[in-house]
Amino acid sequence: MKNSRVLKVIEEMELQGLSQIIVTSPASIYYLTGKWIEAGERMVALYLTSSGNHKLIVNKLFPVENNLGIDIVWYTDSDDSVEILSKILENNKILGIDKDWSAKFLIRLMELNVVKGFVNSSPIIDSLRMIKDAEEIDLMRKSSQINDRVMLKLQSELKEGMTEKYAQRLLAEIYEQEGASDFSFTPIIAFDTNGADPHSNCGDTKLKKGDTVVLDIGGLYNHYCSDMTRTVFFGEEPNNHKKEIYEIVKQANLNGIKKVKDGVKFSEIDSAARSYIESKGYGEFFTHRTGHSIGLETHDKGDVSSINHDEVKAGMIFSIEPGIYLKDDIGVRIEDLVLVTKDGAEILNAVTKDLIVI
Repeated sequence: MKNSRVLKVIEEMELQGLSQIIVTSPASIYYLTGKWIEAGERMVALYLTSSGNHKLIVNKLFPVENNLGIDIVWYTDSDDSVEILSKILENNKILGIDKDWSAKFLIRLMELNVVKGFVNSSPIIDSLRMIKDAEEIDLMRKSSQINDRVMLKLQSELKEGMTEKYAQRLLAEIYEQEGASDFSFTPIIAFDTNGADPHSNCGDTKLKKGDTVVLDIGGLYNHYCSDMTRTVFFGEEPNNHKKEIYEIVKQANLNGIKKVKDGVKFSEIDSAARSYIESKGYGEFFTHRTGHSIGLETHDKGDVSSINHDEVKAGMIFSIEPGIYLKDDIGVRIEDLVLVTKDGAEILNAVTKDLIVI
């Protein structure tokens, strides 16, 4: 068990008047125990109580070391896992559950009528996960360093006639070569006007001279996510119109990063990037928030948006990724991950943002 993290959870539980919660998110279980369990359709639950009577309920199919520092309650496929959980719970008290806990488990537990009621306790751990400790910051730096190398290799491997799907398969090989275990999200590799779709899917479009190429990629290193977007031009210099769009997005990215420091509101960072794009007449074509928190999941709690007026704190890591998307013309997005410090931001990505032609 990560005891210091568990203690912080217990402190927050007590502040909210909760004596018991179950944690079922694989990322949050890993955050608190150091063990990642993908149970699929089976139930896995980390039971935490203010009294310290913690337990991990898990199917025998999943090997778990007994030295995790927590009592393990095993069950098999022939057992009713929710009934086993119900016998552990404190009767007639509120139970905190994860926001994404499957309805088939929750409804079964409701039928057993053991606890007084249910509340969403995910914000407790989600909020703690927003601020990375030294170990996590080191892993996030390493994950981004891998992503830098992968981005440069992928750019160097782009060839006329290759499809987006082929480039995606090639990307998977490069991540494996560089020590990442998987994609942290489905990559976006968009050729030509496909880049004008912010969430374009890799298809059969072939790369040709003169294309704009949007590369939004991320990998996993020891369960920690990377994420970066670069937009490059293939085969020949872009025209002045495309250069203008690129430089506007680049400056918006720089403006957003410059605004980052402990105590600034997320909405102020969003405005620093968005207002510049608006001043150039392209505000309606910046169609998404400026960024998202990241860590054990690509989208951790918290985002850089106009409606999020929470203050950022040192140790938080999130993306700055403004974009302009002109249908049937061009899409440009430039994204970095930033670590908040007391005085500013540490940019976790080192790949150039200068306009380049491959």
